[in-house]
Amino acid sequence: MSDDSTGDAETRYAAFRRGERTDDVCFYLHEEGVGNVEALSELGVRTDDGVVLVMPGEEGRAAFQRATSLDPMDFARMAMDTEGEIDDDLTSGACPDAGDGADHYVKFVFAFAEAHHPEMEGLYAEGDVIHAYAACACGTTYSDKWVADGD
Repeated sequence: MSDDSTGDAETRYAAFRRGERTDDVCFYLHEEGVGNVEALSELGVRTDDGVVLVMPGEEGRAAFQRATSLDPMDFARMAMDTEGEIDDDLTSGACPDAGDGADHYVKFVFAFAEAHHPEMEGLYAEGDVIHAYAACACGTTYSDKWVADGD
């Protein structure tokens, strides 16, 4: 569990992907939609085509909203209507509408981790669960969830 935003960006990102930062949110922004990706890179992890940020819950939700103009929970509710595949690095995925001739790449992802609930069934009984919501360049939104890799 996270107790603050200490640690460098790479460490926070790795811990989030392992399900260890359940008080934080993680989001990815593709460079096409970010005015100054290099400035954000100082706060997050630069990828080949964007930046990933892991931030404390409220602060992260507010930053996601400023960057995308979308309330993160409204976005999640909208995206959960369509199941898709989001890579565990939270920077790419497979749009369920791929193959229609449109350009398909992940514009942004919003994610949070939910702590292990052994008393529940399914994924939650197996370990910490990552909930991820993606927006594709084609306009499709979709969601995915998986048990965090504890390695």
